[in-house]
Amino acid sequence: MPTLLLVRHGRSTANTAGILAGWTPGVDLDDTGREQAAALAGRLAAIPVAQVVSSPLERCQQTVEPLLAVRPELGAAVEDERLGECHYGDWTGRPLSELAKEPLWRTVQDHAAAAAFPGGESLRELSHRTVDAVREWNAKVAAEHGEDAVWVACSHGDVIKAVVADALGLHLDHFQRISVEPCSVTAIRYTPQRPFVLRMGDTGDLSSLAPKPGAGGHGDRGGDATPAGDAVVGGTA
Repeated sequence: MPTLLLVRHGRSTANTAGILAGWTPGVDLDDTGREQAAALAGRLAAIPVAQVVSSPLERCQQTVEPLLAVRPELGAAVEDERLGECHYGDWTGRPLSELAKEPLWRTVQDHAAAAAFPGGESLRELSHRTVDAVREWNAKVAAEHGEDAVWVACSHGDVIKAVVADALGLHLDHFQRISVEPCSVTAIRYTPQRPFVLRMGDTGDLSSLAPKPGAGGHGDRGGDATPAGDAVVGGTA
């Protein structure tokens, strides 16, 4: 099955200001975020990306622009609102230091499955829409580009943590244990048996994720004879 590269957007002006941006329009990458986005294109240089899908929000669109500029064959990123940021409702635009004093903050931290943002959505709803989106796109990419295809989805921190929690079989209450830095890459390969989390929050070299001819996988198998949906007993080469 294809390999999904989940990219968190680069550092934004809201990140540096300590503001919960949510779906606020006009939140752009800051200078560091633009540098991170430019570096991402180089980090993915060895990987034959078949498709780029993105949250419609500006900071995600700006993150994939340098990659698309050097891969004109990809065209524009396909926007999918299901990969957009959590709808934080009344929390949107407020300082994180202020939100940390709200009673709901502790629920978000310790019992995420019970957390629903006033005037917005619950974290359960976030998880359902985002996991459905990546699994549907994965099947579409497989049908159009083959089982060894690699595709990119650019999204947001809480979205990526929810998708990773699902891939790891973690209860949503534990998704705050997962950390994804700005412009980090998390790689997941879905198989009929289980997902394999190949990278989590990686900010370095990604070249080993390129498909290896004849190896039957994307770098996690080492060319062994283990069936494609099985984990390698004893670890990989």
